[in-house]
Amino acid sequence: MVSYIEAKDLVKVYRLGEVEVQALRGLSIKIEQGEMVSIVGPSGSGKTTLLNIIGGLTGATAGQTWVAGREITNASAAQLGMMRQKVVGHIFQTLNLIPTLTAYENVELPMLAVNTPAVERKKRVTELLETVGLGLRMNHKPDELSGGEKQRVAIASALANDPPILICDEPTGDLDTDTGAMIIEFLHKVNKEMGKTIIIVTHDPAQARQTDRIYRIMDGRIISVQKPSESEEANAAMRAQMYKDRLVETKTELADLNTMFREQRISPENFAERYQNLTQTKQFLERELHRMGF
Repeated sequence: MVSYIEAKDLVKVYRLGEVEVQALRGLSIKIEQGEMVSIVGPSGSGKTTLLNIIGGLTGATAGQTWVAGREITNASAAQLGMMRQKVVGHIFQTLNLIPTLTAYENVELPMLAVNTPAVERKKRVTELLETVGLGLRMNHKPDELSGGEKQRVAIASALANDPPILICDEPTGDLDTDTGAMIIEFLHKVNKEMGKTIIIVTHDPAQARQTDRIYRIMDGRIISVQKPSESEEANAAMRAQMYKDRLVETKTELADLNTMFREQRISPENFAERYQNLTQTKQFLERELHRMGF
């Protein structure tokens, strides 16, 4: 019997002109119903590709995939679309909120797509926004909300059609540490109180350790599976590697951000906020690695 979510021998090949990139190389993973798991690994290791296949956003080149106990390996575009509407809720680092719509309207939108009656929509949207602490902000548009508030709107939107599975791709990547911790705390509440199965891609070891299991992915394969309750030595080794990976990526992000600012592709306000967050992250990682003897 297959697990609630299972991928077996997944291969994903992207072709960019004459160049072939193998994002997944025979990857297998099993996740049980009601679990909250994290997937960690450096950029380019295949984390987002795996989420996209499980979430029905793209198909695998080879291998098999089951979601909510149903095989989706050869599902049609229409079947995958229905799965995204009713079975899997997506939460992205980039939020995907529509800037011209209010928080209320952004949360209501997924229900309009499945023809939920108006009375049910109003009740559901109001309840969800109150649950995420935005009952008094429901008529505000995204640019009138803070980063943490926008992410909570995105979570409420992902929960609109009451999907049993939530897939979260770096949901706290653009947030400061305190706001990120608040978002993870809320996802824990969703997992425990609403019974949702949650998969989180994260660079943050502290966030990963709060999940039931941690899958480490490298070069398109799962190379280790660890429970946070395992030995402190194993936890320390994993934490150090995650810090190293994240430090490399943070330095790259800072360089890219500076380039965007010089080329005037980002506003001064947005630049300042992201620069401060990335700099704080870099300093924290360097301190921790120094403390750990690296």
